[in-house]
Amino acid sequence: MDKTKKHVAILGSTGSIGTQALDVIEANKDLFEVEVLTANSNSELLIQQALKHKPNAVVIANENKYNEVKDALGSSDIKVYAGVESLSQVVEMDTIDVVLTALVGYSGLKPTINAIKAKKSIALANKETLVVAGSLITALAKENGVNIYPVDSEHSAIFQCLVGEFHNPIEKIYLTASGGPFRGWKKDKLISVSKQQALKHPNWDMGRKISVDSATMMNKGLELIEACWLFDVPPEKIEFVIHPQSIVHSMVEFVDGSVVAQLGQPDMRTPIAHVLAFPERVGAGVAGLDFSKLTALEFRSPELSRFPVLSMARSVASGPKSLAITFNAANEVAVEAFLAERLSFLNISIVIKAALDAAETPELHSLDDVLACDTAARALTRRILTSL
Repeated sequence: MDKTKKHVAILGSTGSIGTQALDVIEANKDLFEVEVLTANSNSELLIQQALKHKPNAVVIANENKYNEVKDALGSSDIKVYAGVESLSQVVEMDTIDVVLTALVGYSGLKPTINAIKAKKSIALANKETLVVAGSLITALAKENGVNIYPVDSEHSAIFQCLVGEFHNPIEKIYLTASGGPFRGWKKDKLISVSKQQALKHPNWDMGRKISVDSATMMNKGLELIEACWLFDVPPEKIEFVIHPQSIVHSMVEFVDGSVVAQLGQPDMRTPIAHVLAFPERVGAGVAGLDFSKLTALEFRSPELSRFPVLSMARSVASGPKSLAITFNAANEVAVEAFLAERLSFLNISIVIKAALDAAETPELHSLDDVLACDTAARALTRRILTSL
């Protein structure tokens, strides 16, 4: 084991964030080494990645794919594990320095908790983890002396704006949003939105679930809640700003009227490289900005009537912690139904609102409480879907 390098576990290595993280590592072989790779069901790509990057271990969550992966890597020294529980256990390996959690949705919660308990630095690309269990995660991180570094481009931007400023109170955070594929569309046109249209983001290369979240602007709602936990600010200090060019990734305003912004190409390799190498900066394979060609940078407020989840997110962030679990769970169930073409685009937000209105708000004292609340919220949302 080369102790001069930072050893990285990538949870969700076959997804958009995971593959781009491997690009950054490949470009900086003298600094990083791949220790663990995991995938849900994409065994073919996981095998290709393992043969190329030669990690210590791989995990395929879908146990039906275990033999395929095991046989393909049989001639190597790579350890092969299977099952969801293995995701939570593998992060405890002594050889891991940093865990990049790039799993989709709620699935990132338990592995992140285990990684924190094992005192691993966390590169967090899974916003849902803080949305559903922010108080639990932040308390655990403090107890174990673990740093959580944000990978989301917006939260990475905020973090970069605050370096050297953490002693100064934040006046306002501006979360920028491209507006997604339906920016400027009238509400009546959204009635007939197809899955293919929702998945076609104008600026970013993302996975299916986050692409739909961008189209509904649910990603911004989740980011607001995440930002409250990451930067210890109340929701009223966070504003949404539509910025079609996706060049300014977020901004922070201070009490003296100064606004600090982080700019860059809309390329996730930049925040990934920043978080993996922090506090150093390394090449990410991303070209710099050509300011002579930036003829305009536009900013405007979102139309809340077309993106109702933004108002819901602000209410959720101010309400009982369990509401955030329902907010996230209802969205995951509704997006799954939309991608399966069982729910219309506009009905995604209607289902989420119905779930929030009908949800109970139990107190949360442990991970078991969080898991029980999530299970109940998903069952509730499925009943609402059936009624539609």
